[in-house]
Amino acid sequence: MYKLIDSGDFQRLDKVGEYYLIRPAPQAIWKKSLPSSVWDKKDACFERNVSGGGKWHIYNSRLPKSWIIDFSGLKLEIKLTGFGHIGIFPEHLFESKWISEKISNLSFSPEILNLFAYTGFTSLLSAKHGAKVTHLDSAKGVVDWARNNSKLSGLESKPIRWIIDDVTKFVKKEIKRNKVYDAIILDPPSFGRGPDNELWKLEDHLYKLMEDLKKLFSENFQFILISAHTPNITPLSLLNILKDVCPNGVFESGEMTVPFEDKSKLLPCGYYARWESKSEI
Repeated sequence: MYKLIDSGDFQRLDKVGEYYLIRPAPQAIWKKSLPSSVWDKKDACFERNVSGGGKWHIYNSRLPKSWIIDFSGLKLEIKLTGFGHIGIFPEHLFESKWISEKISNLSFSPEILNLFAYTGFTSLLSAKHGAKVTHLDSAKGVVDWARNNSKLSGLESKPIRWIIDDVTKFVKKEIKRNKVYDAIILDPPSFGRGPDNELWKLEDHLYKLMEDLKKLFSENFQFILISAHTPNITPLSLLNILKDVCPNGVFESGEMTVPFEDKSKLLPCGYYARWESKSEI
């Protein structure tokens, strides 16, 4: 299980399984709600450095290198990474119900392209509800992590195609192959590099990628969901791109949030925009 115990003073306190983790939260400009006795339960704390990386400080000598949690009905492996990530983005629970319902309500098994797919939460969620999934990330390590998550969740026999490639290059290859998809999910980073050191910068490359993705829409294209965490890009920024590339349909955008365990506040954690067809098939 995952719980956001508290946040404030530019930090967040997560309970991930049975372990308490403190991580940076620059958006948490308010004061902590809970006393220091709660925060002192920490098993590990991530300290970011000026270069964007950082270091985990371990306070529990019995903290394992990895552990398994139940996350929205899936079994996922948690690990502490050098960038302060842990293998899940809890804000993606915000959109999980919508994805599940969109797929389950279809009368056919949609082909879904999941880009910048990380450790596979949305890929596995989609496959669990009947989709055929192409899971793509440029980092072999996280694709291996995602494949292991599929085994942990009992979904290794589901139709998931695991791809390690640069997103923009892969999409262009799919266009040449006349491949189409019924839905697309993407969670692009602010900055990244492909397996051959290809540069990705969201504000410079996202619009062109979206123009290319339009060429992969099937005749029965059902939805596209984009989420991001880049400073100075807003929900309306993403929505305006979707309005440029998507046909008439239902548009929506907003903030992704994670609720405090006591429901007293919401921690903003990025934003999303989505388009869906007016009719389900």
